[in-house]
Amino acid sequence: GAIRARLGAPYYSDAFGTLGFVDMARATRSPGSTLKPLVYALAFDRGLAHPETILPDVPTQFGRYAPQNFDGAFRGDIAARDALRLSLNVPVVALTDALGPDRLVASLRRFGTRVDLPGPPGLAVALGGVGTDLAGLTQLYAGLAQGGRARPLHVVGPDVAPGAPLLASRAAWQVGDILSDIPPPPGARAGLAYKTGTSYGHRDAWALGYDGRHVVGVWMGRPDGTPVPGAFGGDHAAPLLFELFGRLGDSYAPLPPPPPDTLTVSRSALPARLQRFGAPRPRGPDLLFPPDGAVLTGAGTTLKVRGGQLPLTVLLNGAPVAVHHRARHIALETLGPGFSDIAVIDAAGQSARVTVQMR
Repeated sequence: GAIRARLGAPYYSDAFGTLGFVDMARATRSPGSTLKPLVYALAFDRGLAHPETILPDVPTQFGRYAPQNFDGAFRGDIAARDALRLSLNVPVVALTDALGPDRLVASLRRFGTRVDLPGPPGLAVALGGVGTDLAGLTQLYAGLAQGGRARPLHVVGPDVAPGAPLLASRAAWQVGDILSDIPPPPGARAGLAYKTGTSYGHRDAWALGYDGRHVVGVWMGRPDGTPVPGAFGGDHAAPLLFELFGRLGDSYAPLPPPPPDTLTVSRSALPARLQRFGAPRPRGPDLLFPPDGAVLTGAGTTLKVRGGQLPLTVLLNGAPVAVHHRARHIALETLGPGFSDIAVIDAAGQSARVTVQMR
């Protein structure tokens, strides 16, 4: 979380000879495609998809909203891994529709990313239809790099320990594995997990990436929001991103290995419900109590679970506390003070997750 370098803007001199700068790292801009990794991470986390799941990239109408890919072409059936790598629009909107745009916005805020919306979030949020800033996006990618755990960026003061998991570490790892497979700009060395973005009208060109030690965010554009014809994140911001990593050392710090619960298999070996997005799936568990965001008092609580296939497994902050449990009331005798992440997984691999605060 420690900021090693920050450049908000070049110095300028106005007509009166005044020197100063405007910190564009805090300016509200459209993120373009840079939120897509979070959408996929949420979908992987909630069991809606796997990197090898087939997603449809075909003309699709979501109510009155009909997203198009940047090049106007459609690829048909495509693996989620390739859909993210190619930054396709229709598959990510379909996943956002299944997740709910409110969940996407809530996750952004939990990672510490500022979100500016004039009203209720819609599906266009997944494609950059929201206001945010470079500092918040960099913090989001730092959270993905840390296995789905967020902590605030800081210039001075001691480091702050990462918070409770906001995503399963395997989901964050799967997204990083995909991003590290995106070809680098010409002449740059491969292996960096990164994503680019270009906002509507070429007003913003983005590149954000990380290795095993650093995260770098780059924004390019005009402070007054004037379009910059021909400016693309991949063509303009990405080379600067890789140049910055080149100044950090001759090689990238290695990304972490996959967590033990990561399912690294071919599509044919996946459960039927994960082979193709939208395939019929059994109803997963619902956590009736405690609700997400609840503030509890005392030392512990009792989970009340509806639905799902027995037996159940319960994870507390990523660690198993109940395995092969065959009742739908599960006592958690000790919850530490502060925030705790509780996940319930049924026999079919479906899950439900809440974050609670114990006082």
